[in-house]
Amino acid sequence: MENFDVIFIGSGHANWHAAVDLQKAGKKVAIIEKDLIAGTCTNYGCNAKILLDGAADLIHQVSSYAGMGLKGDLHIDWPELMAYKRATINPLHKMLEQQFKALGIKIYKGTATFLDDRSIKVGEEILSATDFIIGTGQIPNHLPIEGNEWLHDSREFLDLPKLPKHMTFIGAGIVSLEFAMLVKAAGTDVTIIEFASGALREFNAKYVEKVLQQMKKLGIKVYFNESVQKIQKANNQLIVSTASDLKVETDYIVDATGRIPNVDDLDLEAAGVKYNKRGIVVDNHLQTSVSHIYASGDVIDKQIPKLTPTATFESNYLANRLLGENPEPIKYPTIASVVFTLPRIAQVGLSTADIENKKESYVIKEIPFGNRLRFQTKNEPDAEATLIFDQNSYLVGASVYGDEAPELINVLAMIIGMKLTQEDLSKAILAFPSQTIGLISMMAPYLRKFK
Repeated sequence: MENFDVIFIGSGHANWHAAVDLQKAGKKVAIIEKDLIAGTCTNYGCNAKILLDGAADLIHQVSSYAGMGLKGDLHIDWPELMAYKRATINPLHKMLEQQFKALGIKIYKGTATFLDDRSIKVGEEILSATDFIIGTGQIPNHLPIEGNEWLHDSREFLDLPKLPKHMTFIGAGIVSLEFAMLVKAAGTDVTIIEFASGALREFNAKYVEKVLQQMKKLGIKVYFNESVQKIQKANNQLIVSTASDLKVETDYIVDATGRIPNVDDLDLEAAGVKYNKRGIVVDNHLQTSVSHIYASGDVIDKQIPKLTPTATFESNYLANRLLGENPEPIKYPTIASVVFTLPRIAQVGLSTADIENKKESYVIKEIPFGNRLRFQTKNEPDAEATLIFDQNSYLVGASVYGDEAPELINVLAMIIGMKLTQEDLSKAILAFPSQTIGLISMMAPYLRKFK
């Protein structure tokens, strides 16, 4: 039995940042991974998605200049775009594995199963450690319905060699809305079927409705309050049937009904680690019910957004904790979230829904910067921001609708997190013309003047 200072289960962002830091600090570290090194985001999640999205985003932005001097036809060659994605993404896990090994990190390929709280089995090998960090993330949910063998998950979609004529997404969450607009830009007809009465409830309802109207304009069909009951195949077509007898003929179906904690193979009971259907239970030091076993990333039962940046933040926190540099509870900064629809929606800090019952304690301002700054927004008149200020005129929440929402929300996140004032912002000379300087100028009258 080989013993380590720290064993990491999973090699995604929730783990590898800490593994690298601890190994560099002289700890004996091992990583156990049953899939591709570096996890979902790097190999078959965020990175692949945004690379494919780039082409659709360009076509979307070009459409803003239809009839305004820009001529010519752009279209997506999906097989060629997919080849580009594979050439860019596929080598990453091998490169990172080589880097980890070069640092001296021991890598074990296989499924990790706890034997007790101090030892773990991988294949035929048994390993022990002083500390364990579980960062196994989530896996796609699978609908338990008749015909679910015809369903595909996001990983399969992101490696699809050829687009079908028609595609159906079950669920109206982030994955469905992003993928639907991507493939529609590439020429595929799309239907979305959602059990609930609406989409993206954690984001600004006004901006979500704007995206839904844009989808309708593009010809994407969205059905709410529909429960998918079964899938059948007839005459080379798949037929999706709902409880209300809605029937959709399609060629390819993506089950985007959510993700669940990836814990089934771990035998957490053997280690005494508590978990539930939302994930592994941790305290404010990311410790599980067993003090020397920690959890990080999307596998945790937590209320904050399950995003790559939060997983990375937790990984860095755990590295500092295990090195004795930070004994304090984890304290999350403001967290920016983005839906990469066309246009984008972004959110940070408090939302309008969060303050629905206490609006008298805040000032809400809608800033229609797209309509007033067309030369800075590439003719995007609908671009808008909703800003929330507290009684001291500090910015405490923001949502943005527009093509540059991801970049703008990052700036707004820093203003919130650092409690910046007009005086603070005036000390920076920003690039002009740009959307950043335009939005800051328009929000300045509502922002606190001095500290």
